[in-house]
Amino acid sequence: MKHLGQIKNFLGIGSETVSAPEKLVSTLGGVIGISLIAFISYRVTGATDAALIVPSMGASAVLLFAVPHGRLSQPWSLFGSHLISAIIGVASYQIIPGLFLAAGLAVGLSIGAMHLLRCIHPPGGATALAAVVGGPTIHVLGYKYVIDPILLNSVIIFLVAVIFNSLFPWRRYPVSMMRFTDILTGNQQGYSRFIDKKHIDQAITDMDLVVDVATEDLQRLFALTMEHADDCMLSTNQIQLGHYYTNGKHGKEWSVRQIIDESPSPKPENDIVIYRVAEGSGIRRADSCTRQEFASWALREVTPAGKDQA
Repeated sequence: MKHLGQIKNFLGIGSETVSAPEKLVSTLGGVIGISLIAFISYRVTGATDAALIVPSMGASAVLLFAVPHGRLSQPWSLFGSHLISAIIGVASYQIIPGLFLAAGLAVGLSIGAMHLLRCIHPPGGATALAAVVGGPTIHVLGYKYVIDPILLNSVIIFLVAVIFNSLFPWRRYPVSMMRFTDILTGNQQGYSRFIDKKHIDQAITDMDLVVDVATEDLQRLFALTMEHADDCMLSTNQIQLGHYYTNGKHGKEWSVRQIIDESPSPKPENDIVIYRVAEGSGIRRADSCTRQEFASWALREVTPAGKDQA
């Protein structure tokens, strides 16, 4: 068992934390995304083979449908990386003698450009490489390769990702479309002050890392982790009128509820709250329960995205 653990650690096989519905949604998104790119591109251009859809879009589909909230998946990363990499790839093929050197420079310079433009998106490297080694079908396009198929493919997969991910309330693309974000509770606020964002940024700089998570998300992750470590749970006095709460479930079970009315009572069985489902299954449905039952359902408090936290 010890050797098995060492092998898993060497290979980078981590523990599984993704729910079955999330895996299914990601899979379905990839099927729909790539199929629509091929279909629409063919209908628009009539192209076939490599000029129809570049292989790098398969890698982009993994990010947009499996990791839609990741920093490397966001629109600027998608468009910026593919377009600049396509330009560099075509220029490398046309200017640099020798296929091997041209291929290496195309990918290497694309990585450097993505760093400078803050649009790291791994599939961009494949886009640059395809411009060099894609064969006559790609070479004959010249800089038209940047527009068709690269820009066309990117626009299609972007629109599909926006629409497809919007069908599932626990995920949105881009991440800025999320309607609710975690609110820092008392303990979390203390943790967040202790783990200041500037300290996280400095730590990432010290380690010289490219992290596919926003600093704010890392701060919330650390705060929630420390809160769970302390086994903190919402109490009934934390359930307040007008506030929003989530059950923190995965997939279709995920939900956000807002307390819209209450009938306080010193007796727990008579202390009633009325809530409205603000996001998730049964959206806009209203119901009631005891404050204790609601506290047992709620994992943490959230706030509408863009609203300043106290």
